[in-house]
Amino acid sequence: MIQRFNPPPGWDVPQHPWTPPAGFKKDDSWPDPPPGWEFWILSDEDESLTSPHEIEDEKLDIADLRSVLEAEIRGRLIELDDKLTLQEAGVYEYHHPLENADAYKGALEQIRDEIREVIRSGAAITSNSRFAFDNSIAKGEKFVSEISGLALNGFNQEVENTMRTLRAGTLDVAKKRVSNSAGKIAKFGKMMDLSISSDFLNLRIRELELVADYAAKLEEQRQLQREERERLREEEKARRELEAQKEKLVKEQSHYRNALAVMKDQGNLAEAAVLESRLKELDEAIALNDYRLSNVRAGYVYVISNEGAFGPGILKIGMTRRLEPMDRIHELGDASVPFRFAVHALFFSDDAVGLEARLHQELSAKRLNRVNQRKEFFFTTPAEVRDLLKEHAGALLEFDEEAVSEEFLQSKHYWPTLG
Repeated sequence: MIQRFNPPPGWDVPQHPWTPPAGFKKDDSWPDPPPGWEFWILSDEDESLTSPHEIEDEKLDIADLRSVLEAEIRGRLIELDDKLTLQEAGVYEYHHPLENADAYKGALEQIRDEIREVIRSGAAITSNSRFAFDNSIAKGEKFVSEISGLALNGFNQEVENTMRTLRAGTLDVAKKRVSNSAGKIAKFGKMMDLSISSDFLNLRIRELELVADYAAKLEEQRQLQREERERLREEEKARRELEAQKEKLVKEQSHYRNALAVMKDQGNLAEAAVLESRLKELDEAIALNDYRLSNVRAGYVYVISNEGAFGPGILKIGMTRRLEPMDRIHELGDASVPFRFAVHALFFSDDAVGLEARLHQELSAKRLNRVNQRKEFFFTTPAEVRDLLKEHAGALLEFDEEAVSEEFLQSKHYWPTLG
């Protein structure tokens, strides 16, 4: 048992094992000790101290922990050093456009690895190592190194920004933007022979090309989805129209049958013959309606133009399964174009899908849109399409080579003179 100092509540003194020095006095700001307070108390020192063996064990545990932590920290520092090197060069770990594109991940990772290696090796930018500043080669090297870092940072940030805004069909503009950035650096760094290396520039352009290829395929996929939705909507409209038409024909058929029975009962054979003829027509109409409902390839091939919107010599060739094909053509001439389409031909075919495909194939070299093959506009004349229809569809009852939009003709007179 030993004595230790027991400070009263509110006294700002160090904790045990502190002992008051000679001449120690209470600070005036401390409270007075409670009446009868014992400043010295007996204490079992063994309870508060650790044995030498325990101290040694703790030292060993701490040493082991320190070695583990140091190894982990070294690993993180290497990774962090790589990231800092890239960030200083303007290459950041942002959400890359190809990050979630499985088909491109391998190629992207390879390019990004090459970019990192070129930056780490110092080969991303070239310069004159013997450039003197203030008559000092050492100062010149330091100056060139700092300027090189700034130039590389600026170039890579320009590439990253271009990458983020890249869209389908804008690759040439993007490549020009990046090449111009490298050209500006070479121009301003001419005194120091400072420029982005051709290998590094090509690496970054390859990355742009990869992103552009992905963007083009993504846009193609979206276009396919839009067209598929449009096709399904069109088929659904056709189905509803055909079902409504069949319901109408069946009601009319029932009405004529009842009327025919009455005429026969009355002995009115002449009127009965007329009704029988009408019933035969209704039976044929219902049969045709059922055929069109069950045959998804049957429909109308249309040939239309819109000189006011697209100019002369351009035709649209498509197909529709709608009961009234003009409804579809009126929809195509909605608010998205200034005038309604003029109709050159509406041709019903048991295989409208196949006939449309054959016409498109024959005119493939004359497509307006050479990127999206599903656009149905062609540089051709009504006479050329008429001859193709005759060749592939046989008898052609009606074809209007001179069809023109009346809205266009009436409006053209009031157009202002340009130029």
